[in-house]
Amino acid sequence: MMTQKQKTRTIYSLPPALLSIPLVGNLISKEVNWSASDFLIAGALLFTTAFLINLVRTRIKKRYQRILISVFILLALALIWLELAVGIFGSPFAGN
Repeated sequence: MMTQKQKTRTIYSLPPALLSIPLVGNLISKEVNWSASDFLIAGALLFTTAFLINLVRTRIKKRYQRILISVFILLALALIWLELAVGIFGSPFAGN
């Protein structure tokens, strides 16, 4: 069983682990071309998501509510990421 401190540490260690994937891609491939601002925006999105999920995990007592709210947070992350990546909605937020 994981302690609360270990769970929090795991939640906050996921964003750097996920950001290491495009970093390695940047270093070994010419096809991955992330700038510093790309890493900054991705890091802000991932750490904000980790913070919100940790907040939900510690403040909401009912399990089904925690799961439902966490799914909505992850869905919002996915939609924002998709909009920034390919402009799926064609908003000015994505540069269209």
